[in-house]
Amino acid sequence: MSVSLWGALPGKLQRRISSFYAKLYNKPFTKHFIAPYVRFYYADSCYLDKFQPPEGKNTFESFQDFFIRRFKTLPENRSMWIWPCEGLLCDEGFVRDMGTTKVKSDERFIETIFGLSRGSIPDDYCFSNIFLHNKNYHRIHAPVKGIITRIQHIPGDLIVLRPWIYKQDPSLPAFTNERYNIDITDSKGRIWHLSIVGGPAVGTIKLPDTISIGSGIEKLDELALFYLGSTCCMAVPERPRYHSKNTFVEVGATY
Repeated sequence: MSVSLWGALPGKLQRRISSFYAKLYNKPFTKHFIAPYVRFYYADSCYLDKFQPPEGKNTFESFQDFFIRRFKTLPENRSMWIWPCEGLLCDEGFVRDMGTTKVKSDERFIETIFGLSRGSIPDDYCFSNIFLHNKNYHRIHAPVKGIITRIQHIPGDLIVLRPWIYKQDPSLPAFTNERYNIDITDSKGRIWHLSIVGGPAVGTIKLPDTISIGSGIEKLDELALFYLGSTCCMAVPERPRYHSKNTFVEVGATY
């Protein structure tokens, strides 16, 4: 239904509906949803103490403020490579093993997600797809220190992201949806490809002003934030050491 019905709607209509839905979360009355939401999803009663409201605010003025919350103190990790976001690792494997995906009768390959031509990502690179549930922290951070060498915006659909809908192909939305692709070249000259994918009710995928081609970036620097609904894909020269498909990853955890 996500692909055949919602996905068949014109892009402008998808955005109009999504924009209306997203605006509801900016209403002041939605701040009253935050406390029960935290109690329902988090066993840690002090969970919210780790975060602060966005944009210099003193309080969470809406549910959207909670959704784009900021860490008071970023996690610390001496590892050279870390996970850039929090969520379910719903797809993982070597690029050479990922095969192709059929979208509207077209065959698409992993490089399609990142806006690249087939064969431009080495076969021994590892592909991963992290699904960010509404409850998750929705900022994306740099997984490695390096130089930003490419930024690309790809307009697209806004079909539902939830991986359990697509069964054998949990990354299907990443081939079709609107996304920002960011490449980071590390100190060894290797390219780390990231794709930040939007879904329904995403009003904005916002990049900080400091993110530009040629700028240096430190591990854990912020790359982007989502306003509702998201997925983050990577194709990188290292394979996860402690995580496998269908496990949960956290921002700053050792990759």
